[in-house]
Amino acid sequence: MTLRRISKEQPENFEFTKESLDEANKIIARYPNGKQQSAVMALLYIAQKQHDNWIPLSAMKYIGKLLDMPYVKVYEVATFYTMYNLSPVGKHFVQVCTTTPCMIRGAYKIVEACKEKISENENELVKEKNCSWMEVECLGACINAPMMQINENYYEDLDKEKALKILDDIIAGKTPKHGSFRGRLNSEPENNRKTLLDVKNA
Repeated sequence: MTLRRISKEQPENFEFTKESLDEANKIIARYPNGKQQSAVMALLYIAQKQHDNWIPLSAMKYIGKLLDMPYVKVYEVATFYTMYNLSPVGKHFVQVCTTTPCMIRGAYKIVEACKEKISENENELVKEKNCSWMEVECLGACINAPMMQINENYYEDLDKEKALKILDDIIAGKTPKHGSFRGRLNSEPENNRKTLLDVKNA
């Protein structure tokens, strides 16, 4: 697992936009009185999404006040779970799964693509400052291996050439279409369905 560090450069202030605050309040309202602190993980995710894919310390303090929760408890949650980024990762955050199914099907060719197009090092921003990458554990798309996740989107059934093209696009500010890059729908067999073809008997 990659070592995670708190960014040395921190904004002095943070607060939710109106849209983020509305979303946060809807989530908080789901919990009974006195249990609002249970919304902390969801609110950290909202803060990360608003703040270019990473959570500054000022956002943790803001969330603590919003939930009437000690700042250190918010900090503990944010630093424990690896889905929260503690330093800038860029507008496009690339996560490459290298767990066994993806590894067997060529995940390290995708890592090679990231090293060529973004940086030799994980968690290091590309020179355009809009993209970084890291290796991660299973992302749950084993059938469509190898794959990578960029922000909230999955790019599946990849090879190095396809990965290079995707990375070129995102570095250029484009948003390539996500999903299977072998034309499959979800996780269907590559040569179309083989079972449950007769609707009457399905």
